[in-house]
Amino acid sequence: MNKVGFIGTTVLIVLALLGATMFVVDQRQFGVVYQLGQIKEVITQPGLNFKLPLVQNVNYIDKRLLTLDSMDTEPVLTAEKQRVVIDWYVRWRITDPQAYIRNVGLDEMAGAQQLNRVVRNAFQEEINRRTVRELISTRRETLMADVKREVTESVKGGKPWGIDIVDVRITRADYVESITESVYRRMQAERQQVANELRSTGQAEGEQIRADADRQREVTVANAYRDAEKVRGQGDGEATRIYADSFGKDPQFAEFYRSLDAYRASIGKPGDVLVIDPASSDFFRNMRNPPVSGRR
Repeated sequence: MNKVGFIGTTVLIVLALLGATMFVVDQRQFGVVYQLGQIKEVITQPGLNFKLPLVQNVNYIDKRLLTLDSMDTEPVLTAEKQRVVIDWYVRWRITDPQAYIRNVGLDEMAGAQQLNRVVRNAFQEEINRRTVRELISTRRETLMADVKREVTESVKGGKPWGIDIVDVRITRADYVESITESVYRRMQAERQQVANELRSTGQAEGEQIRADADRQREVTVANAYRDAEKVRGQGDGEATRIYADSFGKDPQFAEFYRSLDAYRASIGKPGDVLVIDPASSDFFRNMRNPPVSGRR
């Protein structure tokens, strides 16, 4: 039993020594071996490696393409003294871990913080030389190329950072919020003015169309009334002629017919009352003595 325990303890000690001796470098990383606080070796190839336990330690730095987005929204001034806010990003990569650790820091965050300051200063310097129009459209590509050149010169200067700047891009360029609101209000006022003008023009044209329609209606009604009166007059004249011809052939019948019309107009409605003497009044003469037609 003691022999089995001794063997197990020995195996555990050996495994612990191997674990403290071996380390694995991933293909996405650099392995930096430190000895007593100094860089002993930089391992760039992935695989299994060995180090001295208790004397050496390993730190890892990312070798992949990194992206740094702008970290602040402080406005910058253009050539015409307009305050604008830009958003940008930078693609960068660590290529020399020893130079990076000596001049920048131990991890990627240290490089991102310092790179943010350098890129922002470069953008501010280049934007100060350009107008808003150039920033937005005409010379935007030139601006980004100039910023990339300045940043590259900064990180590869007297104390190289051990990094490469792959790309610099502007994702947004806009006025500061106060100016943007005033621009939107001015645009809204202009659109409102155009809308009011169109509405006024439409109302004027509508009134003109309605007035023309009313005029045409009045003309049409007047012409119709004129034609109706003309036809009515012709009809009345023709009726009068027919009546005259008919009454001329038999005057007594005509007198009797007119008496019937008078009776119909006077006593033809319910409630009509006449205070006369039917025996002596000429009004009822034709009722008492109907005329005798001369026709056989």
